[in-house]
Order: sequence, then C-alpha cells, then structure tokens
Amino acid sequence: MAQVRTRFAPSPTGYLHIGGARTALFNYLFARHHGGKFILRIEDTDRERSTPEAIQAILEAMTWLGLDYDEGPLYQTERYPLYKEKIRELLIAGKAYPCTCTAAELDAKRQLAQKEKRKPAYDGTCRPANGAIPTLPTDKPFTVRFRSPRDGATVVKDLIKGDVVFDNRELDDLIIARSDGTPTYNFCVVADDIDMDITHIIRGDDHLSNTPRQIQLYQALGRELPQFAHVPLILGTDKARLSKRHGATSVTAYRDLGYFPEAVVNYLVRLAWSYGDQEIFSRQELIEKFSLENVGKSAGVFNPEKFLWVNSHYLKSKALSELAEEVVPFIEVKGYAVPRDKKWLEKMIATLRERTKTMADLVDAAHYYLADEIFLDEKAAQKFLTRDTAAPIQSLIDKLSTLGDFNESTVEQAFARTLEEHGLQMGKLAQPVRVALTGSTVSPGIHDVIAVLGKERTIRRLKNALLRLQG
Repeated sequence: MAQVRTRFAPSPTGYLHIGGARTALFNYLFARHHGGKFILRIEDTDRERSTPEAIQAILEAMTWLGLDYDEGPLYQTERYPLYKEKIRELLIAGKAYPCTCTAAELDAKRQLAQKEKRKPAYDGTCRPANGAIPTLPTDKPFTVRFRSPRDGATVVKDLIKGDVVFDNRELDDLIIARSDGTPTYNFCVVADDIDMDITHIIRGDDHLSNTPRQIQLYQALGRELPQFAHVPLILGTDKARLSKRHGATSVTAYRDLGYFPEAVVNYLVRLAWSYGDQEIFSRQELIEKFSLENVGKSAGVFNPEKFLWVNSHYLKSKALSELAEEVVPFIEVKGYAVPRDKKWLEKMIATLRERTKTMADLVDAAHYYLADEIFLDEKAAQKFLTRDTAAPIQSLIDKLSTLGDFNESTVEQAFARTLEEHGLQMGKLAQPVRVALTGSTVSPGIHDVIAVLGKERTIRRLKNALLRLQG
C-alpha cells in the first residue's frame, strides 16, 4: 500500500468547531497509526467570509490540541494556477464547457422547476453535443460547467457506510469556474487532493452529497480515486445537529472555559469511535488503537456532563506541578495577583480539584485563597457567627498565633485543643471558622483551608469576625 496521506481542510470563516476538530483528529490519528502524513490545507477561496483572524484561530486550536501536521498550512488562494490548468485540461478534452446563462435565467429555471415540483437542476441549455469541443465566448461572460455523465450511477465505496449509490440523472452539470474565473469548492478540492496525493479522505457525513461529483471529476481527470470515509455527525442531546444552543461549540471556547486539550481529544474521539469499554486513552494509545473499522455509523451525541466528567478525570490525575503552571492564565483572567510560590499553588489546587471539574471552576472556587479580603454571606454569618462563638474563636486565634510551624498537622492540634477546652463538637467551631475564613459554609476541610491561607490571613479574618460579633 502507498504511504497513507490524509488531510484536514477547514474553511476559515470562523473558529474551529467541535465537529471540525473531531474530523482533524480522525485524520491525524489515522495517518499516525499507519506511519503516514497528515496535511493541513486552508480552503480560503471564499474571499468574502474567510478572514486572517479565523485562520489564526484554527492554527491556534490545532496547536493547542496537539494535532501537529507534516505539511502545511497550504492555502487554496495560492494555488489558482493549478486550478486554471486543470479546468483548461477538461475544456480541451470536451469534459467541461462554457455556460452563458445569466443569473436571472438560471433563477427563472429554478422557479419553474419548483412550480412544476421538479428538482431544481441545470437543464443543459449550453451543453454541447457529445464529443464536441467547446469554443470559449469572447463577447459575453460565462461560467465553466463540468459535463457530468447522464446515464448510469456513481458509487461511493465508503469505508464506514459501505457502498452508497447515486443516480447520475440526479447530478446536474456542476459549475467549476465562476464568471470571474475563480474556481468553485468541489473542483478545488479534487485538484488539491490529486496534487497532494491524498490517499484517504476522512470527513463529516455532510460532505457525502459532494462525493459523487468529486468522483466524477477524478475520473474525468484520469486519476485513481482515494478511499472515502464519511464520519457520522455530532448531535445534541435533543438529537438535533450540534449548535450554539447546546453550549460552546468552538475548541477555543472550551480552552477558555478551563478544559484540558487531552480531555477534548479524549472526548471527541469517543463521539463515533470506540475500543471496547475503555473511556480514557493516552495519546499513544489512541495512535496505536485507532482504526476506521471501529468508527460507528450512528451519530455521536454530545453530552456536556460526560465531557465534564472526562475533564475532571484529568484535573484529578494530573501532577500538581503541571496544574500549578496551567492555572496561571485563569487566575490572571479573574484579576487576581498570581502567587509567585508554585508550591503554595500546588497546595491550593490539591484542596479544590476533587470538588471542581475545570480550571476556570477551580479558580472561581479558590476566591477566598486568592483574594486579600472576602465578603461574608449574610445568611451564613447570621446563623454561625453568633455571640457564643466569640470565646472559642478567640481561643483558636491565641493558639494559632503561637504556632511556629504552620501546617495541617499543627493546625489540627490547635483546633483539637480549642474544642476540648470549650467542650465543643467539631461542627460547632468548624462552621463559624469556615464562614469567617471563606465567606460561606462550603469549603474543603477546615484544617487544609487554614494551612493554605497561612497564619497571617487566617488570624486577620478571624479577628474581623470577632469585630463583627462585638459590633
């Protein structure tokens, strides 16, 4: 078998969305599994909608996901001479022809077809007789149409769906060059895939209707067909096509929400592909195990809760030193000063990662660690910071103040002595202290919270609570 060559070919009209990222991932894994090449091609021929910002966003998302490509990015707008040559080749062979039908005439044909309840398709007004080589008009604008076969069928031998048959009578003569000479999407794709020696075209189900036209272009150009694999679409939980109403749909949106690239890759690959009951895969495992045989035919259902679960797995299992580096941008976004002590950050994260699912959630939960001052929840303060807690809190302040080595163990001992001294159960002191230190009734273990906050901030907040009581 020739060396496997796959490609991902996004149109830069917006961010890299979840469906596109999964397509890129499948092409990447297939190429890596077979020791082949993975090519990135930017299909930017739509000048009105393509933007440099969208191109940059796609490149950033690919880098963040770790989908490194062997060739590219290659841009279609830099390849017009190739397309012009191939169109000329088809014209000379009588396999394409100029069409002088105006937009108004074509619109009238469409409206008549709809009125007569026929499929709106080009009727072949400008199509020459069989074998005739057309002459290009010099006195009026024209498009170039591909001369599609009118008899028989075109069969897509799909590696996932099996054989899909299209009646050639349903395929009208495709425009391959506009009146200004610019080539159209389906033609550019074929010319590029031939030129780049693409062996396998792995893409979304929504491209299947384009495939018979592209197969006919391959055949007209006398080239061997690549192998096609159309991956089922991703649906929302309501079984509608994934859209913004189902949540964030771009890769960079999930990055900014605090998802890990490993989690995004792991979750996306499982939306149509499986390997037994295994849920979590390393990058190397994915490369070793990935195959198109294990891609299902049914649409993948995007489940936000399952996605969060996958991300939380990585949050809980990553090294604290790694998380301490990765949390920094999320601290900055929230406007907090970034602590210089990475070991302190590791301790902070260790108290919160079992309770949160994304890095953004973790920083939100860490507000009482990262802020110098906190605001007390008024209901919690009224319930727990009562006058009978003043003496135990003062006693705890006295004991914490004398600690030389301030850690979980010594804090726990100071807490235990205070409880014994005042004859209290743990909750009777822990909750008032928790409210005083964090502003609410929910937090990690109180000894851990105090150890992470440190002596100075802990004592200052406890004293502020006493001032409140006295006031």
